Amino acid sequence: MAIKLMNLRNVPVDERVDIYSLLDEHGIEYYETSAGTFGISLAALWLRDESQLEQAQALLDVYAEQRFLTARTEFENLRSAGKARTLADIVKENPFRFVLYIAVVLALFYFSVAPYLQAMEVNP
Repeated sequence: MAIKLMNLRNVPVDERVDIYSLLDEHGIEYYETSAGTFGISLAALWLRDESQLEQAQALLDVYAEQRFLTARTEFENLRSAGKARTLADIVKENPFRFVLYIAVVLALFYFSVAPYLQAMEVNP
């Protein structure tokens, strides 16, 4: 019987390719379901044989650890070279969007807190 191995929502293409090749190398049969036309279905990676679940999860755990270490090393190298992306870089790329996000956060904060402030004024 088929069993879900992992959710594929927000998984980058390069990671999917790595996972598929890893499963192929170890002879694990799988199939993929898409999110569908409207993106509301379950995009997932399924194993055809439930008995291979433990092996597949162990392989994915090792892969995830290696991917984390690689990404962390790349980030540390960029940071030590002074090329890591910072908040200032993000603001410089699109200052209008940054100001818009700040305005939305402040508006949400105001509308969340305003009723309590008004209640404190009425009942001192």
